[in-house]
Amino acid sequence: MVLLGASVPANAGHSQLLVSNPRSLGFGKVITGQSQSQSATLINNTSSTVTVSAVSVNVAVFTVSNFIPPVTLAAGQSASFTVTFLPTGIGSASGAVTFTSNAPNSTLNVPVSGKGVNNWALQASPSSLAFGNVAVGGYSTLPMTIINAGSSTATISIGRVGGLGYSVSGVKLPLNLDAGQSFTFSVTFAPTAAGVSLGSLLATSPLYPLLTIPLSGTGVAAGTLSVTPTAIDFGNVVVGQGASQGGQLTASTSDVTVSTATMSNPAFVLSGLSLPMTIAAGQSVPFTVTFTPQSSGQVSGTLSFGSNAANSPTVESLTGTGNPVQHHVDLSWDPSVSQVAGYNVYRSLQMGGPYSRLNSSLDSNTAFTDGTVQGGNTYYYATTAVDSNGEESAYSNLAPAVIP
Repeated sequence: MVLLGASVPANAGHSQLLVSNPRSLGFGKVITGQSQSQSATLINNTSSTVTVSAVSVNVAVFTVSNFIPPVTLAAGQSASFTVTFLPTGIGSASGAVTFTSNAPNSTLNVPVSGKGVNNWALQASPSSLAFGNVAVGGYSTLPMTIINAGSSTATISIGRVGGLGYSVSGVKLPLNLDAGQSFTFSVTFAPTAAGVSLGSLLATSPLYPLLTIPLSGTGVAAGTLSVTPTAIDFGNVVVGQGASQGGQLTASTSDVTVSTATMSNPAFVLSGLSLPMTIAAGQSVPFTVTFTPQSSGQVSGTLSFGSNAANSPTVESLTGTGNPVQHHVDLSWDPSVSQVAGYNVYRSLQMGGPYSRLNSSLDSNTAFTDGTVQGGNTYYYATTAVDSNGEESAYSNLAPAVIP
């Protein structure tokens, strides 16, 4: 049965002719033994009735259906027809569908072409890639293997089609694969916006049909990373000694990958984290900061965490005060054999003096601690005994003290 269509305007480029839309049919690569069909339309662009008396194809692998002559078309009228390509062997095939009519162009040739190919020799493992949820600004990489399961060496090209955020790495194209050989490369999904992203990889070869590998992934809004506490004060710490305090990092509603931790002052050291690391949504990880002042005075710094979080970098403030090492000298002596009211303690930076008295009043004890010494100096100490009449004895023997 012939399907007659509605009237269509005459084609200015084909006035007073019988024409086909499209003008030619290309079937591409079709597996031998399988068929592919395409539809076209025959249009009477003349100003009078045209009768198509015959239709023929000059190559047996192409056949025409849904069009049984004779077919009469009024001026401007159209009729559809179907061409089927059924390759019986490997290789290219081309020919023409010929319509014979009483139109001014009594013979209309519609070129047809196609290529018979082996079975689906290009295979993908896995057959598709699903990246799941990936934070915007982050990425996920999965392996993909292309296999030449055919019997001939194939030159393969791989291209990314559609979908935002997909890329291929680890392969140099074009790629030559012997029969039975495979090659593995990487596919990365790096979403730039939230939402589902669908794409595909196309593997092509002159020998084999097109291989399409579906890709899917969902970009999720970047999470936030918080640090607790936001500031650490170590207070007073003796120079050269260390004091430690703990903190923790927490991811919000999305996973966060922490990639770097930068300390602005070497007096502070971070421990307890192995980077890069991913913190699951709603989870926390602990860490430790140690403050070891190298000099006296107040020290400040910052600990900055770099991540794929929306608020990166996440910063913690650090402060502390270095206190000088507190040196002291402990002195003791034998009591005087005479009646004494007390003792005086003297100190000098030189062996021969002059000496300064350290105690403000007589000390009845036979021990004294000097807590006013400074590192790097050598001091010389002596004591005297004072009786009840206020008479003071000569200096005792000298006792040196070296302060580190």
